[in-house]
Amino acid sequence: MSVGAPASQQDRIEVVIVDDQPAVIEGIRWWLAADSRLAVVSTGDDLDAVLAEHPRADVVVLDLQLHGRSMIDKVAELSNAGQRVVVYAEATDADTILATLDAGAVAFLAKHELREDFVNTVLEAAQDRPYVPPAMAGAIVGDRRADRPELSEREREALLLWFQSMSRASVARRMGISQRTVDEYVRRARIKYAQAGRPAQTKSAMLARAVADGLLHPPHVGAEHEEAPDSVGQLPRPP
Repeated sequence: MSVGAPASQQDRIEVVIVDDQPAVIEGIRWWLAADSRLAVVSTGDDLDAVLAEHPRADVVVLDLQLHGRSMIDKVAELSNAGQRVVVYAEATDADTILATLDAGAVAFLAKHELREDFVNTVLEAAQDRPYVPPAMAGAIVGDRRADRPELSEREREALLLWFQSMSRASVARRMGISQRTVDEYVRRARIKYAQAGRPAQTKSAMLARAVADGLLHPPHVGAEHEEAPDSVGQLPRPP
């Protein structure tokens, strides 16, 4: 399903919302209901109960603090099981955001961010495509941790083109190589991140890692935003 296309009942993106504040749940439900491609299929303040009702939801929107307990361990558990988790939280410090991404969250949304960012994040997460909302962007651009894998220039080029919402076939044509070679470059990058103890199973996670580690720079991703405004959020330029 392409972004922006009308959705039938069968191909709508199924979303579950887990938060311990009923008003927050209703607000998110109202935001998502305005887009026909999205369907909220279950809500509640108990993660296990919500997922038991809809274990195959396309996206799990999860409050980072449920009843006073951090859900970062649950983010890791769900991500390792193949769930796409979008964390929605009040805390916006860089350490919390980066820890959430390191645990495997597809994206991090601050509770002060706008409906447009929320809807776009959920839409892109469901299709394993990168969207970087403002709070997340600030954290990953400012991350200068030392555990950065070394990528070759061709691996970096392949990742950059891929992040620009190009298909792998398009990346192959642009680089003058086979699609199989593009797949190999992406696979190598994933392996390098996994070996560094920072796995990146999804495209969104790969984007976060690459920008955070200085392998790709905000202007590169910003250029992508100008060409394809529905595909990735605008990253702020560093001061």
